[in-house]
Amino acid sequence: MIRVSRLAIGLMLCAGLTACHHRGRASSASRLLPARMTQIGVNAYLWRASLDTLSFMTIGKTDSNGGVIVTEWYVNPSIPTERMKVSVSILDPELRADALHVSAARQILQNGQWVDTSVQAATNQKLEEIILQKARDLRRNGAG
Repeated sequence: MIRVSRLAIGLMLCAGLTACHHRGRASSASRLLPARMTQIGVNAYLWRASLDTLSFMTIGKTDSNGGVIVTEWYVNPSIPTERMKVSVSILDPELRADALHVSAARQILQNGQWVDTSVQAATNQKLEEIILQKARDLRRNGAG
């Protein structure tokens, strides 16, 4: 009886594998990894791309379950009277443009004190575009 059940299981496995056989080459779209990669609580591609994009800054706080990355203040050596701080929020487990929000803060040094000043609107948008492109590249290349 054990031999019969082993034989039946073996035949079912072979039949299942035969059904999976695919002729021809897969299209590049079918080789893409899924857009929803959430082993860490948020989209893994957006998380990794955000960390990669901000890697030149010191990371102050991270919450991979909540999808938040906050940097420390960063002073560009070529402009020592200005500093930036960036906050990234990943809002959705899907790899989508509206799943990402970047907010930058900027201060300038005046009379020995750091003073808040405006950030160009394009700065946040440009950072979002860079992160999204890196995330798409990570998905395309199979890393996450």
